[in-house]
Amino acid sequence: MKRILVIGVLALFSLGFVPNTYRFKTEDPKALWVDSIYNKMSLKEKVGQLFMVAAYSNRDSKHIDSIQKLIQTNGIGGLIFFQGGPVRQANLTNSYQAISKVPLLIGMDAEWGLNMRLDSTSGFPYNMTLGAIQDEAIIKQIGQQVGRDAKRLGVHLNFAPVVDINTNADNPIIGVRSFGEDKLNVTNKALAFTEGIQSEGILACAKHFPGHGDTATDSHKTLPTVNFSKERIEEVEFYPFKALFKKEVAGVMVAHLNVPSLETQIGLPSSLSYNIVSNILKTQLDFKGLVFTDALNMKGVANYKAPGDVDLAAFKAGNDVLLFTNNATKGISKIVEAYHNNEITEARLSHSVKKILAAKYDVNLNHFKPIETEGLVADLNSDTNKSLNIAALTNAITVAKNNNQILPIQTNKTEKAAFLKLGDGDSNTFLNALKLDANVSDVSDVEPSKLLKVLKAYDKVIISYHRLNYRDVKKISSDNTALIEEIAKDNQVVLNVFASQYCLKALDFKNIEGVIISYENTVVAQGISAQITIGKKEALGTLPASINADFN
Repeated sequence: MKRILVIGVLALFSLGFVPNTYRFKTEDPKALWVDSIYNKMSLKEKVGQLFMVAAYSNRDSKHIDSIQKLIQTNGIGGLIFFQGGPVRQANLTNSYQAISKVPLLIGMDAEWGLNMRLDSTSGFPYNMTLGAIQDEAIIKQIGQQVGRDAKRLGVHLNFAPVVDINTNADNPIIGVRSFGEDKLNVTNKALAFTEGIQSEGILACAKHFPGHGDTATDSHKTLPTVNFSKERIEEVEFYPFKALFKKEVAGVMVAHLNVPSLETQIGLPSSLSYNIVSNILKTQLDFKGLVFTDALNMKGVANYKAPGDVDLAAFKAGNDVLLFTNNATKGISKIVEAYHNNEITEARLSHSVKKILAAKYDVNLNHFKPIETEGLVADLNSDTNKSLNIAALTNAITVAKNNNQILPIQTNKTEKAAFLKLGDGDSNTFLNALKLDANVSDVSDVEPSKLLKVLKAYDKVIISYHRLNYRDVKKISSDNTALIEEIAKDNQVVLNVFASQYCLKALDFKNIEGVIISYENTVVAQGISAQITIGKKEALGTLPASINADFN
């Protein structure tokens, strides 16, 4: 990334911060555009560029009016879109861009595609599912397609990939959003996704620095603590970030975490820590791209300071972009006041604002064109999206255990298999596909008191667990666990899980001959898993994270 010239560097020595200097050749069109925009802005408009506020396309006119006011009155720099629909979002983006003096940077959380936030759009498997894939070329292709979809919708920045290494099976906020528990696998998958999405001209943003993978609480609700040593964090949690920095990932998001080994001030969130943001991320690790806070309305940081004060603290820590604040107007006012009080220098302000403007140039916002809505939904649900989804699940579904070659289930019709469905999710596609080729009988409605006796008439039992919310990492119920273990004592059992492998963390696998992890309870996953169960397809995936201490 080329660098914007920053003036007044010496003035920052007194603050203990020397910003990364951005240098352009004087004839560089990017430099000319950035400087021309910057020099025309008032102080308030410059500060406004630091803010990306939350926008929705499924809310009423009151919400739309509030966003328009922030654009026209405060000159905010960008929007992060959440729930809604693609056509509604495109229309709103066009109207918001039309009233903004400086083109808006549009971002989204599209970790597994636009469908993470929007109806009528395509989605891809969760990162943990992708982490089971051995061929990184598929991950790169998914990144490219997410990039194409984002570009078609007028989105310039995807807050992805998640590069947290999920070493805590009870992690309530990362979980299946992570590629897995191994730093090399996480890094390889993140590099492939980032290369794919940035090849389409979309800015990627690695998150959540310094590493959210071993937390047991949710930073949306409280401030999680990471108790690792500095050495451990540098060796493990930093590993994927450093690799992505070398490949010039456009952005990084700083989490709201309590990390005592990196910040001596007790309870100071990492997003507000000068040592973590400026000394470690920007100086020690030499990250030159845009630094985003995680959402500043999250309790992990919002409980620390009042609205406005938290924005100022985040900016002083070294962040460039202040995301999803509780009160952008107060935040802008506080930073302007701090500027007038010489708490923030012109060099510090220009450092971040010019980086933001340079990023806008990189995504062609110097030549903004309205989004064409005709054919938008069809374009976002292309055959490529569907084929990539199939390829991903075909390469991800994992046979984790196959004792005595219990798999595949025989299709000669002489072997009788019972099918027992557990969980709150649908199983129709999987069961119907099995019945086409194998002698399978559904015993799911048999009374529990009679079930064990009924199962004695079958050669094998297929226990199929289907979770409606297959992102959930909570263990399956104790009743289901006990039932599976009891059945396995006297029957040959194949257990197929259409959910995160973490849901089995309390299960004893000793008597279970076959285990298939299908990861997701979708029609595509069920169809492919059925073909693997009966031997029409080979299972190609590997476990991206341990199930429990006895099974990994």
